[in-house]
Amino acid sequence: MFPLRDNIPSRTFPFVNYIIMGICCIAFLIQSIDSSGILTMQFAMIPLRISQPDQPIVVEVEGVVQTSVGVQPVVVEKVLPPGPIPPWMTVITCVFLHGSLMHLLGNMWFLYIFGDNVEDRLGHVGFVVFYLVTGAAASLSHFLIEPGSEIPTVGASGAIAGVMGAYLLFYPHARVMTLIPIAFFLQMMVVPAPIFLGLWFVLQLIQGTFSIGAAHAAGVAWWAHIGGFVAGLLIAWFMNRTNVTHPQVRVVRPGTERSGMYRIR
Repeated sequence: MFPLRDNIPSRTFPFVNYIIMGICCIAFLIQSIDSSGILTMQFAMIPLRISQPDQPIVVEVEGVVQTSVGVQPVVVEKVLPPGPIPPWMTVITCVFLHGSLMHLLGNMWFLYIFGDNVEDRLGHVGFVVFYLVTGAAASLSHFLIEPGSEIPTVGASGAIAGVMGAYLLFYPHARVMTLIPIAFFLQMMVVPAPIFLGLWFVLQLIQGTFSIGAAHAAGVAWWAHIGGFVAGLLIAWFMNRTNVTHPQVRVVRPGTERSGMYRIR
């Protein structure tokens, strides 16, 4: 299922959400310029670099060699040089990196759909802290599953999963216009947010369970998604209980008011 839009307006301009999206896009541009990929790997989270910081990390990078038939691309192994930041900080820096253009676009679209409303409830400063905390929680969740992995982990999806977890708790009556593939056709349907987000989480849980021991077999760190979602849900629950969130925008059921689709509680 792919979300197209939701029916919850934002009362404030979500500039923090857009800034995060902008940082991710700029970071991806820098990644694209760095043809060796070493810069990306220095800021990606490599679990082994955190669990055993003195252990040399061997990575594969693309290179070229001169042969009798011309220049040929090759993949060579290199020892990853020490990064400019302590290894533990990569649990946050990796959240702003992406592995491909489609990876970036997919994550940014989900953040665009759900992030503005969560920022509306948490406030601009609160949303920054929330995003970084859930991103770190997502990275640590993957680290706990694969502490000895040498494979670099990048992507904002764990932090965005945290945003989705908070959205589920903050807006349980929201609806999401969703693109759903049925047989050979694409169908647009309005799906209640708890169903959309619940099915998404169950899918991550199933994939994560089957991927234990080979979590990168399909190139996806499923447990980062799971950990981020749970962290976002718990943080949102705690903030609701302590009444530190901003008032909620609620959808009014048709026929209950003569004018307007929304009210603020």
